[in-house]
Amino acid sequence: MVEVVILAVLQGVAEFLPVSSSGHLVVAQHLLGVNEPGMRLDLCLHVGTLASIFFFYRGVLWRIVRERQWRYVAKIALSSLPAIVVYACCHDFIDGMFANAQMVGALLMFTGAVLIGTRYMSVGQGPITFGRALLMGFGQALALLPGVSRSGMTLASARAGGVDPAKSAEFSFLMSAPLIIGGMALEIIKSFRVGESAAAAENAVGWGLLTVGTLIAAVVGYFSLALLVQTLRGKRFWFFGPYCLAAGLLTVILV
Repeated sequence: MVEVVILAVLQGVAEFLPVSSSGHLVVAQHLLGVNEPGMRLDLCLHVGTLASIFFFYRGVLWRIVRERQWRYVAKIALSSLPAIVVYACCHDFIDGMFANAQMVGALLMFTGAVLIGTRYMSVGQGPITFGRALLMGFGQALALLPGVSRSGMTLASARAGGVDPAKSAEFSFLMSAPLIIGGMALEIIKSFRVGESAAAAENAVGWGLLTVGTLIAAVVGYFSLALLVQTLRGKRFWFFGPYCLAAGLLTVILV
């Protein structure tokens, strides 16, 4: 029960705040003895955070459907391509990085440096163009590495491209939905390939705990998303940088 709650809170907080959810899960495994979630639990936690995105931006999603904003949908699709291509070509290398806690610490420090760097970038007012969508997509691809924050890299890329903060936050999280759904689909496919012993181990997490974990991830994720959007409006996005630097340095020293 405690492990599920810890993982759900970590997922809800770090999925949206620019501190790297994957990096924190790796660090938690090494320092706190928290095990990596099984496929079924991992899927449910991602369902929770995906639900928080859809609920937070429900008005935007309804507007896209109602007004048939297919160009916006095409920009989201374009932004997903870099991460898809990079993972298809380098998935063994990327997956292997999750076992290297010290490298995760170094990448957390890299994330912190990038976030602090946004303090010195001018705040733009531009819209999401196809070029800017692709630029944010490259930031998302870089965040496949554990310790590199997806929201941090996409929003920093948007800041560098002169995108309006509110528009960049909206697009950053909507562009994550296809990859989250794709990742969930991959894990479902993998679940059909696991042996009976692995399947039995995963079944140790009952549906009651899975439901609790999903709800916690959704609620915490919603408030984390609201906090990040508010932070962007207040030009305090870089505040997360020192935290990532400290967390990464402690990881390198202690692990």
